[in-house]
Amino acid sequence: MLPTIAWLLGRQKLRLSVVGNEGTNEHPQHRDRLKAPISWVHSSDLADPTPFLSSGNVLLTDGAQFGFDAAAELYDYDAYVARLVTAGVVGLGFATHFLHQGMPPGLAEACEIAGLPLIDVPDRVPFIAVIREVADQIAAERNRRMEWSISAHKAISRAALRPTGLRSTLVELERQLSCWVGLFDATGAPLLVPSQRLSDDRFAAPVRDEVAQALRKGRRSSTSLTLPSGQVTIQTLGHSGELRGALALGRGVPLDRAENELVTSVIALATLALEQNRELDTTRGQLRSALLELLLAGNVSAARATAVEVWGALPAEPLTVVSIARQVHSHFVLDALEALALDGEGRVFFAERDNTIVVIVGQASDLELITQLVADHKLSAGSAVAADYATLDGALEQASHALHAAAGGAKLIEFGNIADTGMLGVLHSAGAEQVAHRVLTPLTHFDAEHSAALVQTLRSWFAHDCSWGATAVSLGVHRHTVRSRVDQAASILSLDLESFEGRLEVWAALRMLP
Repeated sequence: MLPTIAWLLGRQKLRLSVVGNEGTNEHPQHRDRLKAPISWVHSSDLADPTPFLSSGNVLLTDGAQFGFDAAAELYDYDAYVARLVTAGVVGLGFATHFLHQGMPPGLAEACEIAGLPLIDVPDRVPFIAVIREVADQIAAERNRRMEWSISAHKAISRAALRPTGLRSTLVELERQLSCWVGLFDATGAPLLVPSQRLSDDRFAAPVRDEVAQALRKGRRSSTSLTLPSGQVTIQTLGHSGELRGALALGRGVPLDRAENELVTSVIALATLALEQNRELDTTRGQLRSALLELLLAGNVSAARATAVEVWGALPAEPLTVVSIARQVHSHFVLDALEALALDGEGRVFFAERDNTIVVIVGQASDLELITQLVADHKLSAGSAVAADYATLDGALEQASHALHAAAGGAKLIEFGNIADTGMLGVLHSAGAEQVAHRVLTPLTHFDAEHSAALVQTLRSWFAHDCSWGATAVSLGVHRHTVRSRVDQAASILSLDLESFEGRLEVWAALRMLP
């Protein structure tokens, strides 16, 4: 441990003692300064030695600056002590019975008011003895911390070489620092590590919120927050623009330099491990895509056998197929799906295909997890039901149609909901409005330029089952006027409105547009 004034008082050969400031009237900062680490010990008889002092120092003085007799009684001890306290000095040692016969009462009173420990350095105890005692203890502590650092780094290195490298490293870090460590993936989701120390703070809401905020920034960073149990430090893992996750570390007392260096080493190891996992994820992703193609081709037995060897069983029938649009940050989604697939033990399968991510689930509860993932990441997705793997190809096509209907919106649309609206609903979900607008544009332009009513006439004509008479009555015009307008529209559109195909083309276009 680093030396403190309390430690110094225990060195019997120095025969040091503290003057006053004890009992019920003890200054609140007096006890704290007794236990504060001493950074060094200086000696000075200057009236203002603070330019040569730093925080954590102990000052020794023989009192020459105070004068003698009447001058010593009139000296402004309050200002002198105030300067020392402002400089961060943790204690003042005074050589009694050297230049002065005893402790100046004014100095003792000023130190008591300021809560600055005043140490009585008795006769025949040289200042150099006090300085050397503290210097030796500081050197011993540095050597001890160096030895600990070397030992801790070796332990971390041995842990990193185990088959469960990253997890073993985090468990060893907790043991070395007597702290808790929380690991989060690139999406901010907690990653459970077996054998870790128990802690309610590891994945507490404030910690998760701070981790999510750090990951959203997309760059390497170190942040901290304070919980009732102590300070929590959060470090992102990976490279700016390609973060792989985050590490949170909490302990009741701050880390010293050696401990921070150990954490830095673990951060580097964790980043390397996650980068290696990313390369492995790429290989696994390619294998997943190949298995999906086997399933779509109907070679279910080969796909199932391969999946069992690598991940476990495929989702049980009946199935739900979800097609998710890929985005710029789709690796976050893939990380989340990988976690679901591992936790689901065969209930979730996913693969990348073209510009989409295809997810296959077998249970309603797993579909709820995918729906929540779509909402959390503000994705567009479509889903469809497949009775078995033999109908997977058709279900994926239906899910793709549903995805098209959800394009531009952060939602999951079921194909069954679209199918319930009939063929017009399917056309609408497929974006037929743009085609309809292009088909009818010549008519709308003609109506605008000639104050005509061709579009209105066609709508009424179709509404009355193409009856000339009923349409004329509805519009309040002669039936020959209706026929003339319909013929004119047919000519502009270059369509035969006497045929079923021609009429269907215009009718569908009118239904697609308001």
